[in-house]
Amino acid sequence: METKRLTQRSMVFVLAGGRGSRLKELTDRRVKPAVPFGGKARIIDFALSNALNSGIRKMAIATQYKAHSLIRHLQRGWNFFRAERNEFLDILPASQRTGTDAWYAGTADAVTQNIDIVDDYDVDYVIILAGDHIYKMDYEIMLREHVENGADVTVGCLTVPREEASAFGVMATDDTGRITSFLEKPADPPAMPDDPDSSLASMGIYVFKWSFLRNLLEVDALDPNSTHDFGHDLIPEIVKNGKAMSHRYDRSCVRAEGAPVYWKDVGTVDAFWEAHIDLTNFTPDLDLWDKNWPIWTYSESVPPAKFIHDERDRRGVAISSMVAGGCIISGTEVRNSCLFTNVHTNSYAVLDHAVVLPNVVVERSARLRHVVIDTGVTIPEGLVVGEDRAEDAKWFRVTDRGITLITQEMLDKRAEALETA
Repeated sequence: METKRLTQRSMVFVLAGGRGSRLKELTDRRVKPAVPFGGKARIIDFALSNALNSGIRKMAIATQYKAHSLIRHLQRGWNFFRAERNEFLDILPASQRTGTDAWYAGTADAVTQNIDIVDDYDVDYVIILAGDHIYKMDYEIMLREHVENGADVTVGCLTVPREEASAFGVMATDDTGRITSFLEKPADPPAMPDDPDSSLASMGIYVFKWSFLRNLLEVDALDPNSTHDFGHDLIPEIVKNGKAMSHRYDRSCVRAEGAPVYWKDVGTVDAFWEAHIDLTNFTPDLDLWDKNWPIWTYSESVPPAKFIHDERDRRGVAISSMVAGGCIISGTEVRNSCLFTNVHTNSYAVLDHAVVLPNVVVERSARLRHVVIDTGVTIPEGLVVGEDRAEDAKWFRVTDRGITLITQEMLDKRAEALETA
C-alpha cells in the first residue's frame, strides 16, 4: 500500500453547492460552479482538471442549489471514469440522507452526511476543494508537504497584499509555516513572517488524513454551537489544539516559466467579465493552451467557427478575440471579446469587449460594448448597449464599473415596455 503514489491513495471532495449570488442573474438558473467559463468549459472543470492532471481518479461532488445544469455537465463531460480501474466520480446532491429534514448545513456538514460514501472509497487522504475558482494547481505537491510535515490539516494559501487581505480568511504563521491563528476577514490582517506587506489568505483547499477528518466531523456534528463549516469551526479548532500547516500556492501553481501565479474568484459580474477579457491578451496570465495541463470539459460536437462577408462595414472579422466552435460571424466586427459555442452574429453588428455565453444570436446592426450576455439570448436588431449608461440601466444590470449584464428576461421586459409606451 505504501508504495502507491499519494494521489492514488487520495480523493477530492468538491463543494459545489453554493449559489454565487454576487453573479446576479447568471446564477438564477444554475449554481456558480456550472457557470460557463473560457469559451467552452465550466468553472468546476478547473478543480476537477487539477485533480485529474495531478493523478487523482477518485472524486465526489456535493451539490445543492439549482444543480441540474451542473449534474448534466458532469454526466456528459466527466463520464469516462471506470470502476474496474478503481476510478470513481460520484455526484452527491443534498438528499436528507441523515434522516432529518436538513439539507447541507455547512461545508463540513456536506462531508459529514456522506461519511459512508467516503469510507467506500478506501482512501488515506481527502482533499477538500471549492468548485468555483479559476486556477491550475498540482495537488500532489500539497499532499507531499502534508505527509512530510505530519500535519493534521494543510491549508492552501494565497499570497495577497496586506491591504486586500481583509476580504479573506487570513493565516498567521510561524517561520516553519505552522498556522498559529486563523482570522476570518480581519480588520488588521497579520503579515507574513518574511514579507510585512503581504498576508496569507485561505484558498478553501484543505488536505486531511481521512481517519483524522472522519473523527473530527463526527465530533463537530454533535456540537449544537457549531455552524459545521470548515473555515469557521474545524480549521480554527485544529489551529488551537492540533497541527495546522500552510501550503503556499506559488509552490504548486501550474504555469509557464516566468508567468505570474494565477488564481481568480470570478464571483462578481465585473470579475467574470475581466477574467474573460484577460484571456484575449497577447499572452494571457491563464494558459488554456498548455497541453501538459489541459482543462478537461464536455466537448460538444460542433463545426468549426466560420467568418463570412468581406465588404465595407460588413466584414466577418475577429481581432484579439476567442471564438469557439459552432460560431458564425456573419458581417460582424468582433474585438477583444470571448464568444462561447454556437454564437451567431449578423451583418453590421459590433461586439467590443463582449463576453457572450453559448447559443446567443446577435441580430443585424446591434452594437454591444463591455457586456456579458447570458446563454440563449437573442439580441434584437439595432440594440445599442455600452454607449449610454443611463439608458442601459433602465433595462439591464449595469455594474459599478460599467459592465452590462444582459439576459433574455431583461430583453423581454424591455420589449413589452416599448410596445406599451
